[in-house]
Amino acid sequence: MSEDALVTREQRGNISVLTMVYRPYNLLGPKLINAIVEQIEQAQKAESRAIVLRSGLRHFSAGADLDIFDKRVEQGSGDTGGENRRLSGVEFLRFMELLPIPLIASIHGVCLGGGLELALSCDYIIAASSAKIGSVEATLGLHPLLGGIQRQVQRIGALRAKEMSMLARRYDAPTLEKWGLINLAVPEESLEKATMAIAEEFAQGPTLAHAATKELAYIAVNDGVAAADEAMARVQAPIWASEDLKAGLASFRKNGPGLAKFAGR
Repeated sequence: MSEDALVTREQRGNISVLTMVYRPYNLLGPKLINAIVEQIEQAQKAESRAIVLRSGLRHFSAGADLDIFDKRVEQGSGDTGGENRRLSGVEFLRFMELLPIPLIASIHGVCLGGGLELALSCDYIIAASSAKIGSVEATLGLHPLLGGIQRQVQRIGALRAKEMSMLARRYDAPTLEKWGLINLAVPEESLEKATMAIAEEFAQGPTLAHAATKELAYIAVNDGVAAADEAMARVQAPIWASEDLKAGLASFRKNGPGLAKFAGR
């Protein structure tokens, strides 16, 4: 791994642990997004069955790289052309949300602005109780640019989403767990252990079925329940030929529920 890598990848069994180390604060912009995409692609090649996204620095992410905003202000446009992006913002979110592998965001320190939008693109968010999380773009004269508003509305409703994005407050993780924006808040000293336990639970599951669940959830959120109903047969088709389904049915008949060992195929 290059010493100047922005994201490192460690393989722990069938789990890829991606650690952002873009100093000083993992500021989200084309450089970091490109590095995340590259390492996720490597995790796919390694046949990972769960991916953890975390930070190796003091904070998960302090927000967006403001240099890109300066350039947009100069040109008087939000056009992202010329920013050396592999994927546009919307394409990046779609890449993350439709990735056929569970993604777990593990948050400590501050997780603000674009960092929160990054976390919201993952399937499961676990955070240290001491973490401070918020959409703070309004302090710059902006609002969340990557899709944070609509994803907050999806999870916690319009009133709370507008509160977060318009008042630009920082919230503690237990509050956001109660609201339903994140899945779990744990003591900081327990974060790594709890993260890996959750990742292992995802990784031991039926990977193809998880991929189908992710896709149907994405369709239901974006196009409605009727569209998800229409897509079910197509999305579920790979499951019927999977080794995991055969193993699950055989285990249930022999041992009862919950004891199947899945291969992820």
